[in-house]
Amino acid sequence: MKTPVLAPSLLSADFCNLEKAIKQIEENKGSVVHIDVMDGHFVPEISYGEPLIRSIRRLTKLPFDIHLMTDNPEKQIDLFADAGADWITFHLEATPHAHRLIQQIHQKGKKAGVAICPGTPVSALSEILDCADIILVMTVNPGWGGQTIIPACVAKITELKELKEKNNYQYQVSCDGGVNQDTLKDVLDAGVDVVVSGSCFFNGKLKWEL
Repeated sequence: MKTPVLAPSLLSADFCNLEKAIKQIEENKGSVVHIDVMDGHFVPEISYGEPLIRSIRRLTKLPFDIHLMTDNPEKQIDLFADAGADWITFHLEATPHAHRLIQQIHQKGKKAGVAICPGTPVSALSEILDCADIILVMTVNPGWGGQTIIPACVAKITELKELKEKNNYQYQVSCDGGVNQDTLKDVLDAGVDVVVSGSCFFNGKLKWEL
């Protein structure tokens, strides 16, 4: 069993000094940089786009996990792949063509992730679990940082781990939202592989001691 990895989310970093934020990730056991791309449609907020990803790519060798909280993600895969993404995660709810989108991401030589919102059951993923590299369980409603974890979503992590073992699938299970020092043990006990943490990481209150 692999040791879970920490993927701090730049959404909670100081946008005036992203270079400092990336150094903080490197110096505090972060293994992946999680980057939330929000379009103001799929979620109400707007964050940043391909030019910013391209500009910060030179600052670190850590893998970039681009989390597309956007409508029509198929139109954005090539842009973000070429900008320096290593993982590209789209929302199952944002496209009727999830299988084709995974293929598109793989054709760019990137890992393909599929995210589900709190209201989406694991069963909705049944047809793509054999080809996805990452399954991202949203443990809060997407679009804002600093929310409280939804306990029922943690059970999805366990369900996905059981399906993986039963069927010999190869995906990693990631979770995003509400992970702090009080809830970290819950998601680790559920079997998560990748922990996304934003505000708690950047304010120094998350102790990663695995």
